[in-house]
Amino acid sequence: MTEENDFNFVEQLSELRKRLMISAGAFLLFLVVAFIFVQPIYEWLVKDLPMTLAVLGPSDILWVYLMLATVVAIAGTTPVAAYQIWLFVAPALTEKERKVSLTYIPALFLLFITGIAFGYFVLFPLVFRFLLSLSSDLFMTFFTTEKYFSFLLHMTLPFGFLFELPVIIMFLTSLGLLNPYTLRKSRKYAYFCLVTISVLITPPDFLSDVLVIIPLIFLYECSMILSTHIYKKKQKALSLAA
Repeated sequence: MTEENDFNFVEQLSELRKRLMISAGAFLLFLVVAFIFVQPIYEWLVKDLPMTLAVLGPSDILWVYLMLATVVAIAGTTPVAAYQIWLFVAPALTEKERKVSLTYIPALFLLFITGIAFGYFVLFPLVFRFLLSLSSDLFMTFFTTEKYFSFLLHMTLPFGFLFELPVIIMFLTSLGLLNPYTLRKSRKYAYFCLVTISVLITPPDFLSDVLVIIPLIFLYECSMILSTHIYKKKQKALSLAA
């Protein structure tokens, strides 16, 4: 019995390694493709800037190109990695759970893109304009390419992952690993974590923190509503089966 358990464990590790390698391979492929087209992406991102970005060294622009290509590669890899995770856990799911959980994969990708779009089109302009207004005529505005895009990434990329919270909670609820009652009991701890995250990923000013905290709390509340819907639906199905 022990030998059989050890064999199953080794087999699961081998399967997990396979899924991770496929995901890593997809990331590298998307990274190469994104790097080929990174210059048009860069030009589109800076076309409306009221100033010209500067570089302090020959490696700065390469570093920025790599950052942009990495974001594109992460976006492209998200559905691939989600599908690989689904393939890994699918044998432990029922046929109905497989079908339901498979629908979460495109939702993960769409929410990731939505989060990036929210950060770029809504949050970033507000924070950027506010910080520029603080300088007024007292300082000369001078931005390096690396500093500007590092700031842009901090204001957009985290939202790509944080916007996936509702789908992840729905998936865990459908598997029975979470329920809305646990989420409600953990609300104050979740709020504390979300506030901490918002402070870490935003510039050190109150407005930026508030603009990030509000959508994060809204996402958590939406996650609880969706979890409640999934949980009730699952309980009803169980009662009918009994």
